[in-house]
Amino acid sequence: MPVTIIIGGQWGDEGKGKLVDIFAGQADVVIRANGGANAGHTVVTDQGTFKFHLIPSGILRPECRCIVGAGVVLDPRLLLQEIDELHERGIDTSNLRVSSRSHIVMPYHPILDRLEEDERGDNKIGTTQRGMGPAFADKAARVGLRIADIADPEHLRDRLDAVLAEKNQLLTTRYGQPALDLAEMSEQYAAYGEGLAPYIADTELMVQDAIDAGVDVVIEGAQAVMLDIDYGSYPFVTSSSPTAAGVCQGAGVAPTQVDRIIGVYKAYATRVGEGAFPTELHDATGAHIRERGKEYGTTTGRPRRTGWFDAVQARYTARLNGVDEVALAKFDVLDGLDSVRICTGYRLDGKEILSPPARISDYGRVEPVFEEWPGWNVDTTGAESVDDLPIRARQYVNRIEELLNVPVTYVGVGPHRRQMVTRVAPAA
Repeated sequence: MPVTIIIGGQWGDEGKGKLVDIFAGQADVVIRANGGANAGHTVVTDQGTFKFHLIPSGILRPECRCIVGAGVVLDPRLLLQEIDELHERGIDTSNLRVSSRSHIVMPYHPILDRLEEDERGDNKIGTTQRGMGPAFADKAARVGLRIADIADPEHLRDRLDAVLAEKNQLLTTRYGQPALDLAEMSEQYAAYGEGLAPYIADTELMVQDAIDAGVDVVIEGAQAVMLDIDYGSYPFVTSSSPTAAGVCQGAGVAPTQVDRIIGVYKAYATRVGEGAFPTELHDATGAHIRERGKEYGTTTGRPRRTGWFDAVQARYTARLNGVDEVALAKFDVLDGLDSVRICTGYRLDGKEILSPPARISDYGRVEPVFEEWPGWNVDTTGAESVDDLPIRARQYVNRIEELLNVPVTYVGVGPHRRQMVTRVAPAA
């Protein structure tokens, strides 16, 4: 600290929310910087299990200011619903602020998301169909609506008038869908604007003020680097940039203001949706990991694909993002296995390659090169220090650290915020 970035180093679902929650215990500000309600972070505390989709994981720490940055696309209905659910559980949200520059998921976005995905047929991307892609597309096309727009009903109707005419033409002529009503939508979203009014702010100024004051700031990345629209397994990616550089943009933080980047990786690998997955398991071991790790989507409930730890992919994302430290999550999921494997290399057409290839057709054909390590067959969930981990478990962590050339400073041994082993004291 004072500015720490926490990002996912695989295909998402690595357990970033738990680490953010732990860091929020000492932080003054936590910023959710990218993605939308298609992402979900789970935090387990003595108060129960919390599943966040838009609100930063730091919201459970009452002394921590929580900010939804301009890089997030917001469904205001879902955000208000999430706020209400937290209130019902006795969680104070008065420290929550939402960027006036955040783009909005409108009713036509999920409709178009579903229709476009259906149109792809066998080439589906595997979106959550919550409208993120179309919302980001409108943002890039400069026809998106932002939180600032719904804060003023008259301005909202003027902006929506032109945009909805174009969307209705697309819905009715290309897809044969009914047109959406301007008056109804304007009224509905003006009401959302009224409900969110206490939370709306120019958050980039708040963030810069916090940095100037020298307080501790944590940036919470959603999704993960292999889903990045530039460097991920394109086209089976998200529509934003979950990289360290991307979350700086979404949070309103300059790269020169960042002190520490932590990459979160599972001790194995998972993926939701379509796309290449070189170490994927299709056997009983893969099913065992899925069930023991409860590998089902936080947002959709979809079963995640499971596989062995891919050090080629992990090294690529660590280098690309300047990762200073690695948090190895869900380590305990491997406790019951007689042996574990690590992918240490790729071969493509008989040649060794050192990183994920750009063409998805090539990525789908790579042959993983594995090392096999003996399992530890010891319950690690009660470990409180490195010395509590069995020697074989420590050897597995050491090998990952060696392959990534980045220190593994945290090892997660269970879902609760208490179940995190610190291997090396974090930098001051």
